Amino acid sequence: MVFAPTTVMNDGREIPVIGFGVWQVPDDVVAEATLSALEVGYRHIDTAYLYYNERGVGEALSRSDVDREDIFVTTKVWNTDQGFDETLRAFDKSTGLLGIDEVDLYLIHWPTPARDLYVDSWRALIRLREEGRARSIGVCNFHEAHLARIIEETGVIPAINQIELHPWLPQKALRDDDTRLGIKTEAWSPLGSGRLIGDPTIGAIATKHGKSAAQVMIRWSLQLDNIVLPKSVTPERIAHNIDVFDFALDDADMAAIATLESGRRTGPDPDEFNEA
Repeated sequence: MVFAPTTVMNDGREIPVIGFGVWQVPDDVVAEATLSALEVGYRHIDTAYLYYNERGVGEALSRSDVDREDIFVTTKVWNTDQGFDETLRAFDKSTGLLGIDEVDLYLIHWPTPARDLYVDSWRALIRLREEGRARSIGVCNFHEAHLARIIEETGVIPAINQIELHPWLPQKALRDDDTRLGIKTEAWSPLGSGRLIGDPTIGAIATKHGKSAAQVMIRWSLQLDNIVLPKSVTPERIAHNIDVFDFALDDADMAAIATLESGRRTGPDPDEFNEA
């Protein structure tokens, strides 16, 4: 069994640096996949209302032999639930589906700037943290201007900014801004939605270290000081994705992966994404 180390967020709480992502995992599959993850050492589960699998994640939490207090649970408020009162209601809906009273981390899923509700949603998250129902709070897919606005208008800095991040899209400027503000950067789609698995540069580094391409990309992201959220429903791959603490990439490896930067996204641009 492999346990990921933790890192300390700006609110003093610890979060495991590898989490089990469940995006696109159906609700009738996610319970067994999550149980597999918990059995091999994951202690950080990342879901969202939009994933339509919070109920299945909750089933895994209730069935697991791992104590609830040892599992870091994240979920997110969706775009159509933004606004102060709406976000509070959405939180109640998510915790009801999960079958728990508190979450370890609650996030705004997208800024959806055309709606102009993310500041009100952030105020709701602050309320939830004050009430102890969301132990930590943060955001997803926020660019520098989005972060600056919520901080200026509320005085509260997010603990986490979860963003698309992989070798095509390392997001250095945004990571640097997060670091300046004391925000931990969390990487979703760390394998480029699987599209980078066959890249020859990564493949050569994987061969060099006797690891898989996925393990190399997860390790790369960790060495950039990110929290990483790989996803799989295959027990063997779930186990491999956390087994990345027995090797390190050298400077040549990191430089080679840096040449893959292209700005290519596998998801939408947060400045333009406003969909329901």
